Amino acid sequence: MILAGDIGGTKTNLALYDWTVERTEPVRLESFHSRDYTSLEDILQEFLEPPTPPTLLDGSENSESSASHETKPPMERIKLAAACFGIAGPVIDNSSQTTNLPWIVDGASIAKRFNIPRVQLLNDLEATAYGVLLLRPDEIEVLNPGVPPKKRQALALIAAGTGLGEAILFWDGKSYRPMPSEGGHADFAPNNDNEIELLRYLRSQYLHVSYERLLSGPGLHAIYEYLRDTKKNEPTWLAEKVKAGNPPAEIAEAGLKGQAEIAKQALDLFASIYGAEAGNLALKALALDGVYIGGGIAPKLIEKLRDGTFMKAFTNKGRYKRLMANMPVKVVMNQHAALLGAASVAGALSHAQTA
Repeated sequence: MILAGDIGGTKTNLALYDWTVERTEPVRLESFHSRDYTSLEDILQEFLEPPTPPTLLDGSENSESSASHETKPPMERIKLAAACFGIAGPVIDNSSQTTNLPWIVDGASIAKRFNIPRVQLLNDLEATAYGVLLLRPDEIEVLNPGVPPKKRQALALIAAGTGLGEAILFWDGKSYRPMPSEGGHADFAPNNDNEIELLRYLRSQYLHVSYERLLSGPGLHAIYEYLRDTKKNEPTWLAEKVKAGNPPAEIAEAGLKGQAEIAKQALDLFASIYGAEAGNLALKALALDGVYIGGGIAPKLIEKLRDGTFMKAFTNKGRYKRLMANMPVKVVMNQHAALLGAASVAGALSHAQTA
């Protein structure tokens, strides 16, 4: 049995797999609210520990439970051959200080505490990159079919969610090899007067305006606030919903349904900036084999991404417009791609031990 995890700023997904070489479905999968815990170890403890028998108010065991424990041996912690976790943050020497959580995750410490022979940490986009290689056709939405070269080159992956992640996959002659990156924290570069004003607006609040400040759940809200404060076109009913609910979700819903002009403008800006940065990454990687759009936001905004705003910004690279148009662009619709990738790495670690 192997353990895989996708550790994000909002939620942590953990799954057990009976993985050998080929892709399999998880034996067990659970999701946890990351900020409800002080560390990954606390979540693992809850996930891996066998259930304890229920107790009565006086502290004694329930009689039915006691009877069952007399006939059944006590449950033992699951024995794991290997584990791999995709972490939202840079991984250095198998350790990571998470970007959007006050956690330090250390592979060696986890291996020792939970008696796991091999524990590997990956950047979350590196884990997603491994997962992308295992996706089925029905788990992908094609935005641009493109014309990939006959000889394999490179792939790129960009994913907006709680934050913004980026990765490159290069072809080593036998397989694609994912490379981690923190490109989402690179400087935001506006492309028109409206985006220049957006940058000025954000610079009044932040010393450094990265692409993540815009291409994320909080980023969509920041774009909306810029429009609210400069265009003065926020309807009262939407202001109340944004204040009372989940701002990015409320803005996205109003924009997709065409209920408020400010929300539609926010989605237009978001999709355009997303497409531009995806194109920037594609150029830097020379991702002739294609670009994948991952993360939790893209599937929810797939209707918006299909309308041409994203691809117009993606291909708007001057003399390289034709080159960009030939690059396939696909949206990852499987929300557990990072978990799938982490499982494939843990499976390989387990297989290497027994080979």
